Amino acid sequence: MSRKVTVSVLGLAIFGILAGLIFFKPAVLAEDELAHQEQARERLAQAQATPGPAGQPAAAPAKPEEKNDVEQVPDKFKVQFECTNGTFVVECVKAWAPLGVERFHTLVKEGFFDDAGFFRVVPGFVVQFGLAADPKVTSKWREKRLKDDPVTESNKEGYLTFATSGPNSRTTQLFINTANNANLDRMGFSPFGKVVSGMDVVKKINAEYGERPNQGMITYEGNGYLKKNFPNMDFIKKATIVE
Repeated sequence: MSRKVTVSVLGLAIFGILAGLIFFKPAVLAEDELAHQEQARERLAQAQATPGPAGQPAAAPAKPEEKNDVEQVPDKFKVQFECTNGTFVVECVKAWAPLGVERFHTLVKEGFFDDAGFFRVVPGFVVQFGLAADPKVTSKWREKRLKDDPVTESNKEGYLTFATSGPNSRTTQLFINTANNANLDRMGFSPFGKVVSGMDVVKKINAEYGERPNQGMITYEGNGYLKKNFPNMDFIKKATIVE
């Protein structure tokens, strides 16, 4: 009898493991990508909790993307974001952060932000976005990390900046500062644009879900996950270069 019980328990345990592998979808994501996303979230959270003076961070080598077409990007251009709660416009300045501006310009031209959600909204701090509606599109950019740009502008209210998980780690995620977050400057967050109209729209982006949306699930399932679990979330309808 004891042996039968042991075999049965072992069988149930094996079944449980197999079921977990099949149905727990986030496990499909590479561990380094999940760690990258979590580190990016934690860096911003740490900065929010620990204010300090602005300054330049020490850059450490990583595996950033070398190729870029910065010379083909205008010195200044504007991008209009048509969103579910209104419209705002960002002006980008290449001199502030050339590599970041080039990446952003490319993403907008390719329609990366169209139908993307504002998945992290912390009132009085930041509004974050930059994971595509289609997970295949997000996956395309996952390993295309940029070298750091020097921090030449401060993270003031309305300024647009790439999120990072450490030196030389920018990919597609961005945030708009909704307060004066100068403490982010010393951590290497380099603004490359600013909201020039519609800041009231940015500040009214729905914040009811706060930081609850799981970035791993967004990366894996895209808007299928967001629209099912966060029905009132605000989204970008379309991002367009207008000038």
